[in-house]
Amino acid sequence: MSHKSKVSGQERIAVIEKYLRGEDSLNHLATLLDVSFGAIKQWLQTYQSLGPNGLLNVSKNNSYSAELKTKAVKDYLAGDGSHMEICKRYGIKSTRQLRKWILKYNSHEMLKTSGTGGSPIMTKGRATTYDERVEIVKYCIEHQNNYAETAQKYQVSYQQVYSWTNKYLTDGVDTLQDRRGKRKFEDEMSEVDKLRAQNKLLEAENRRKQMEIDLLKKLDEIERRRF
Repeated sequence: MSHKSKVSGQERIAVIEKYLRGEDSLNHLATLLDVSFGAIKQWLQTYQSLGPNGLLNVSKNNSYSAELKTKAVKDYLAGDGSHMEICKRYGIKSTRQLRKWILKYNSHEMLKTSGTGGSPIMTKGRATTYDERVEIVKYCIEHQNNYAETAQKYQVSYQQVYSWTNKYLTDGVDTLQDRRGKRKFEDEMSEVDKLRAQNKLLEAENRRKQMEIDLLKKLDEIERRRF
């Protein structure tokens, strides 16, 4: 369509309810109203998520708390519903909005409450011991490489967490030692100490892999139930 027609909230409700009664197709209704198919599909999703009232204030931006966003994303990632089902469950206006939150979450961005600044990602680093770095990397691995969450928990920078975790995953536990200056106690760690740290991190990796396996099994089970 060349432009979006101005359609009132009541008109939107009427056409969506006409479609839901099986009296017309979305394509034909979009043509009659001179709107895009994507627009009328969005009206349908809003109606299904928020009910008729959701189409009355179409220009108003909905505000969602960080807690609601996180719950919705985690439900989807856990296989507890489709995009549409989760939008209905939490009163989210569109599946597009939910998909954006999922992308942000998977990119380890912080989900902020709508209309607020939210909590910033830690950017200031600090000095750490070898044992702290092992513990930080362990936590990060166990939490799906969520660098932002780990940085907040241990009050280190996002870049530090990212660097330590990826160095360990690429080259092993030795890369977590700080070889700058005169830190001989780290350079001269016993093999027992190194093995202990390595085992701790391997256990974290194994726990994460098991969680991923369990999640895939759950998703497969949910898919089988749908069909």
